[in-house]
Amino acid sequence: MRWVALTAVAPVAWGTNYFVTHEFLPADRPLYGAALRALPAGLALLALRRRRPHGAWWWRSAVLGLLNMSVFFVLVYVASQLLPTSIASTVMAASPLTMMLIAWPLVSERPRTAHLAAAAIGLGGVCLMLLTGVKGVSVPGILASAAAMLVSSFGHTLTKRWSAGTDVLASTAWQLTAGGLFLLPVAAAVEGPPPALSTPTLLAFGYVALVATALAFAAWFTGLRHLPAGTVGLIGLLNPVTGVLLGTAVAGEVVTVQQLCGLVLVLAGVVLGQPRRAGRRDSSQAPARPISDERPAQAPSVRDPL
Repeated sequence: MRWVALTAVAPVAWGTNYFVTHEFLPADRPLYGAALRALPAGLALLALRRRRPHGAWWWRSAVLGLLNMSVFFVLVYVASQLLPTSIASTVMAASPLTMMLIAWPLVSERPRTAHLAAAAIGLGGVCLMLLTGVKGVSVPGILASAAAMLVSSFGHTLTKRWSAGTDVLASTAWQLTAGGLFLLPVAAAVEGPPPALSTPTLLAFGYVALVATALAFAAWFTGLRHLPAGTVGLIGLLNPVTGVLLGTAVAGEVVTVQQLCGLVLVLAGVVLGQPRRAGRRDSSQAPARPISDERPAQAPSVRDPL
């Protein structure tokens, strides 16, 4: 359960990121916004893990940085600016089913019945939260959020396949740094000079980079290392729960009875999809058999070493 608790840090932090981006970051600079999220986070983790990529991790860092950071961050930034906080985080709730389907061929994790049932329950709860007639739902915003969900599901599953035996903080730092370096020249070419940042905007970027990115991705990739992809995907349902609650508490968005019922279903899906403790069946837990001194010794078989 400690890996479940650690992994849960990520979707909760990502749920707060929608509100911070929507309220405090410049709406017309998604490329710079994504770059200023990825690169400082990657450099901060590199300061903690001063290791360079080696061997295949040079190109793996580039591929994962492009998927998990560059493309994903731009799409999330656009969705956060075009949609209410609750809606932007809710669309991502289809990721558990997506991750299960992708993990089947990529990491040979066949979806369990419990995972599929929990994902269906969670998705039903998400639909209750989403289909409430909330105003301000933008079709481009929905498409950006859905594309972010698909890209991240594939990138995170690929990270699980490639990261076995690699330091989690180091590989996360390489991805974030590569993603930020990809974005900077594109942002300069498309959006021109960097935007002027006020003190609240700087503080918001600091929170997004250090908490919602560096800490969140380190926790998420650690969970992927120790838990099945289906379980991790279901923990990600805490993202829309956080987004809806934060949108209600801070942004003044109204929560209806239908949304509350949806929240209950989502949390039920998260709980049902968690791994159960296996029974103690290994021989190390079995009671020792007393050995009698009068037991005749067995003659060595032909397979015994001489």
